[in-house]
Amino acid sequence: MRKDFKTLKDLIEENKRDLLKDKKAMEKIEKRIEERHAVKRLA
Repeated sequence: MRKDFKTLKDLIEENKRDLLKDKKAMEKIEKRIEERHAVKRLA
């Protein structure tokens, strides 16, 4: 049981990685939305 216990440092690192992934996903979505708006402006 004790073996799979994670230290606070491990949890914080995991959290940082997840947040970074989320941030990149959000940036991709925002970019897609901006591109769509640009296409609408041209149409």
